[in-house]
Amino acid sequence: MESEGIIATILIGAIAGWLAGLIMKGRGMGFIVNALVGIAGAFVGSYLFGLIGFSVGKGLVGAIFTSTAGAVILLFIFGILRKSQ
Repeated sequence: MESEGIIATILIGAIAGWLAGLIMKGRGMGFIVNALVGIAGAFVGSYLFGLIGFSVGKGLVGAIFTSTAGAVILLFIFGILRKSQ
């Protein structure tokens, strides 16, 4: 992956993490952690959408949607794990 792709992934992940934090009110963990969750969410969302054969299209909007969906799933799981401790 070229440096432009890495920077784009980080920016899209940060946006997705921020959006996921807004969607999951009270389950966010601060901007930095949410951004990291958004980056991981990009991989989770792409993997899960690929498994079920769902596509929201290509480009910036599709990447943000997919990353946000993955980040919401991760924040949900992290929220459950935090409550169980």
